[in-house]
Amino acid sequence: MFDFPSRPRRLLAAMLIAGIAAAPSVALAETTIRLGHVLADSHSWHVASQGFASEVAEKTEGRVKVEVFAGGQLGTEKEMVEGLQFGSVQGAVIGSGSFQSVEPKLGLIEMPYAWDSREQAFAALDGKLGEAFADLLRAKGIEVLGWWENGYRQVTNSKHPINTPADLQGLKIRVTPDKVRLETFEALGAQPAPLAFGELYSALQQGVFDAQENPLPIIYSSSFFDVQKYVSMTSHVWGAACLVVSSQVWDGLSPEDQAAVKAAAQHWAGEQRRMVAEGEADTIAKLKEKGMEFNEVDKAAFVGAVQPVWDSHREGYGKDLMAVYESYRK
Repeated sequence: MFDFPSRPRRLLAAMLIAGIAAAPSVALAETTIRLGHVLADSHSWHVASQGFASEVAEKTEGRVKVEVFAGGQLGTEKEMVEGLQFGSVQGAVIGSGSFQSVEPKLGLIEMPYAWDSREQAFAALDGKLGEAFADLLRAKGIEVLGWWENGYRQVTNSKHPINTPADLQGLKIRVTPDKVRLETFEALGAQPAPLAFGELYSALQQGVFDAQENPLPIIYSSSFFDVQKYVSMTSHVWGAACLVVSSQVWDGLSPEDQAAVKAAAQHWAGEQRRMVAEGEADTIAKLKEKGMEFNEVDKAAFVGAVQPVWDSHREGYGKDLMAVYESYRK
């Protein structure tokens, strides 16, 4: 193929050919993580996910690539949880309550009035309680990379302000599809029913539901102000968001890349939490500009009304997990 008449040239040719042959062995295969969530691309989950993706690419020198898909493109939260277990979904940001279908004990995070403040919740999730939940999900084939925030959930409706639980009587309210949330609003006197998030706007628009409950950023980014009038600041549930990957993906990464991905996840957990905290007043102002009316509620009346929910679930979470949870409430 080549004509190298002199020995130096033959040596050079041999070196070039050897180099070409060796090149593939030093190239590292790229791992692509398709990461989904169900919210709009204007929400902090998406902004932080994109930042996370950029940092992962940089810190792993391109060996790990994260592609972010907003708005339920990879499925509902329930579908993504199932996909993570089977490896058909590589990564996701999912509200912690949606993991109850595979591990009911994660429902403890979103028990009604479980947290006095978001700082209290983060101390628990960044500590031993979060480690316990991560162990439970790891056994289900899901690796927790970081605890992000969904925030305090507020009730909106198209009928009237909600001041006490009595004002919820007869209201048809959409809730997330988990047992505890259904029981909570039954205890409060409403008529709750589950529905996939992607179908919620049209259901409110068509009058299938009078009300819904979600954190303020989701109320705004989903344009619920077009189909709801009243925002009642019940703060009945504080919810975490979990940045997770399939264990199949995680186990396939080198220890070096695992460390880089985990560090990026922790960094963007802090950034996403900051976005939620700093954006609340601005979000309220924007919703008021859109015509929504806000009111405070009789919090003590709500807390008292949901005590039977705690009584019925405390034993199911187990003494050990409850002891860890209660240690952060002191």
